[in-house]
Amino acid sequence: MSRTVSADALPQIFKERLRPGMRVFVSGGANEPHGLLDALRAVPEACAGVTFMQSIVPGLNRTDFCALHPEARITSFFMTPETQDAYREGRVDFVPMQIRVIPDYLAEHPVDLALFSLADAGDGMLSVGLNADYTDVLFDTARCLVTEANRQIPAPVDARQIARERFECVLECDRPLAEYPLVTPTAEAEAIGRHVAGLIRDGDCIQTGIGAIPYAVLAALTDKNDLGLHSGLLDDGGWKLAARGVVTGRAKPIDTGLIVAGTVLGSPELYAWAGSAPEIAMRPFSYTHDPQVLASLDNLVSVNSAMEVDFSGQINSETIRGRQMTGTGGSVDFIRGAGRARGGRSIIALTATAGGGKLSRILPRLAEGSATTALRTDIDYVVTEYGVAHLRYLPLHERARALIAIAHPDFRNDLEAQAREMFPS
Repeated sequence: MSRTVSADALPQIFKERLRPGMRVFVSGGANEPHGLLDALRAVPEACAGVTFMQSIVPGLNRTDFCALHPEARITSFFMTPETQDAYREGRVDFVPMQIRVIPDYLAEHPVDLALFSLADAGDGMLSVGLNADYTDVLFDTARCLVTEANRQIPAPVDARQIARERFECVLECDRPLAEYPLVTPTAEAEAIGRHVAGLIRDGDCIQTGIGAIPYAVLAALTDKNDLGLHSGLLDDGGWKLAARGVVTGRAKPIDTGLIVAGTVLGSPELYAWAGSAPEIAMRPFSYTHDPQVLASLDNLVSVNSAMEVDFSGQINSETIRGRQMTGTGGSVDFIRGAGRARGGRSIIALTATAGGGKLSRILPRLAEGSATTALRTDIDYVVTEYGVAHLRYLPLHERARALIAIAHPDFRNDLEAQAREMFPS
């Protein structure tokens, strides 16, 4: 039976509940439970020897749980700038894992405590609101559940609800959802968006991430018809397409007419729409990233970014000079899902250069120590501001030629010379 508690009472509850060796999962995205985190900060001694995990959105979820206590630790599937110092100190265990596998990991290694921020759906029920991510497995396997019931989180019609009585403690609060600011696309991002749009047909089902390039891609699709959306994340770009009638989902063979998302991130206007739109279906990542589900979506087009791609088609989306900067995320789930879907296509979209134009993102080989996020056997399309390279089914020397054609002109001569050494034919 749950009890409603005050913010003042929570620190003592955590002090009594937490013990060294325990594992705590904290929800992330726009539903990060700031009131519960404040209570943890009030009793740092309770965090000694505790390992924390979180569903992280870079730039939004900035908590360094190792800062709670010198003996606190983090298990992370996605690195952020805030956790780099603790990682160098050996207090962060980074586990490379695709998003679809994380629910299996959580089921096989149940956490002792899971902290949420949920919507009050009335009649003694709480709703996942606009962040379903790993809620399904955590609701079913975590040994103890504690949540905020936030009056400002909307409760979409098609989102999982859970009885309030399942929670040991519920903190009533009234806090606006964190906003994810729109990034104004650069000229390069807009050019990439136009190239990607040329690969998308009426009736396709789209998946994108978040950031300037995904937003530019979605902004370039306004002349399409009856698109579908199925993604781990829904942002303002997807909402605007739906508002214009571009996204209808009519051609989707499953979830027909629905916009399926694991989490919603963006503006207050987006949150208000997503909370009341009947076509929004909030689904956990175990569904949004499931390979069988993705393979069932005819004409699925995944659009993901990368840090580097080499001549063979290997993708690095995680490391810079051997340093773990991000994580695998869900890109490989969607790359492979789109590859299995009838009529599916996967697209890696990235600017041709990094470091203010000093470094080419297209390389002969990934550097030693770089992560190979996606295999060369998974590659399909690569897009930069200079054009499109369709690599699927090409031999290695032709892949190199196609990638050099979309590299920045300043690097093409050097890349061609290196390609001749690698592929004499």
